Amino acid sequence: MCQLAASSYKKRLYLLKEERFFYTPLAQSTDCLPDEETAHAVRVLRLGVGDPIRLMDGKGCFYQAEIVEATKKICRYKILNVQEQPRQWKSFLHVAMAPTKNMDRTEWFVEKAVEIGVDKITFLSTDFSERKKLNLERLEKIVVSAMKQSRKAYKTELEGLVDSKSFITSATEKQRFICHCYDNTTNNQLGVKTLLKNNISGASDFLVMVGPEGDFSLDEVVMAEQYGFKSASLGLSRLRTETAALAAVHILSIFSE
Repeated sequence: MCQLAASSYKKRLYLLKEERFFYTPLAQSTDCLPDEETAHAVRVLRLGVGDPIRLMDGKGCFYQAEIVEATKKICRYKILNVQEQPRQWKSFLHVAMAPTKNMDRTEWFVEKAVEIGVDKITFLSTDFSERKKLNLERLEKIVVSAMKQSRKAYKTELEGLVDSKSFITSATEKQRFICHCYDNTTNNQLGVKTLLKNNISGASDFLVMVGPEGDFSLDEVVMAEQYGFKSASLGLSRLRTETAALAAVHILSIFSE
């Protein structure tokens, strides 16, 4: 009996140390984990009745809860405490990028961007895009996994694929930037291109566009500038699409915290 009690005590200490978060978008209106989270909690982690868990709804709340029923198909809980989380940054951060030909790189970007912190990711279909299809369902799972790992209270929104020119004409963010490799000193159709970090001012809604491996077309850049986008540089190095997009996320997050 004492051994069982000691074993239970050690398990609870482990759970408190390695606190597990479960994405439950309807946490307050239901009392069961979603099917995928149930499988992880019961079959993988082998949690049972009485074990503490933490829920996140992706809308700004964490929940302390306790399992009251655990079977192969159902993990029922009761909420003990609701903790509203303030946003980690004052601005709305939106990055729009053309997905890479190699999807692994796009998936890597999504994971890391969510971990750093971004409100929305839009995928663009551009003049020089090589990828015309996306598995948004898989990308959504990567978002959820990264959100849980980095303990973000707000879930990153995904959108795509959107035609780049339609996207440009409908953008409403106050501060809009387009990153490209054209040199404004040799092309008088373009405005002055300066470092992104030197263009950010105050808490605002930010949008940064990043093109495909072959860059945006000149027509896309000219059009973007006509619709209020500023041409921006991420530095002297020539970056891959996913690296450039992640650099933009990082720059925005630093200036927005």
